Amino acid sequence: MELKPIAQKFILHWGEMGSKWGVNRTVAQIHALLFLAEKPLNAEEISATLNIARSNVSNSLKELQSWHLIHVVHHMGDRRDYFETSKDVWALVRAIFTERKEREFDPTVLMLQECVDSDDFKQEDAEVQKRIQDTLVLMKTMNSWADEMLRLSPETLLKVMKLGAKIQKLIRSDAK
Repeated sequence: MELKPIAQKFILHWGEMGSKWGVNRTVAQIHALLFLAEKPLNAEEISATLNIARSNVSNSLKELQSWHLIHVVHHMGDRRDYFETSKDVWALVRAIFTERKEREFDPTVLMLQECVDSDDFKQEDAEVQKRIQDTLVLMKTMNSWADEMLRLSPETLLKVMKLGAKIQKLIRSDAK
């Protein structure tokens, strides 16, 4: 598959951003390629298109599967696995957000709750207790809000986001 200049630019940039988001550059580039591709691609096509070692492609595909960002497609008479991702950017954002929440946010909420519930918690300084409890309250509130946002349709979520921006402008202008 030959990439045109804009597709190349998008894929390279997505790889750079991926490394800033804590994702391997190659993983992000492969995801970008699959996002732009008109049809599912097999590992050899991905390797040749991005000029990446086949073993690196295999490992990156496994990582993308663990994030639930790609899935395997089969073609009649072809034993190879082909890979595709959703072309719906909202579905991708939901998948990424859900995975990050489960991997990073939820364990932190659980740990904070365990701290507060522990008999040892009462032996901490009052300020330490307060900071941990405040953090737990904030994170539980954010967690509840995030769950509600994930339930919204993309159209409704976009309206909520735009409304939030308008409210923020209103509040800022009232403060002046």
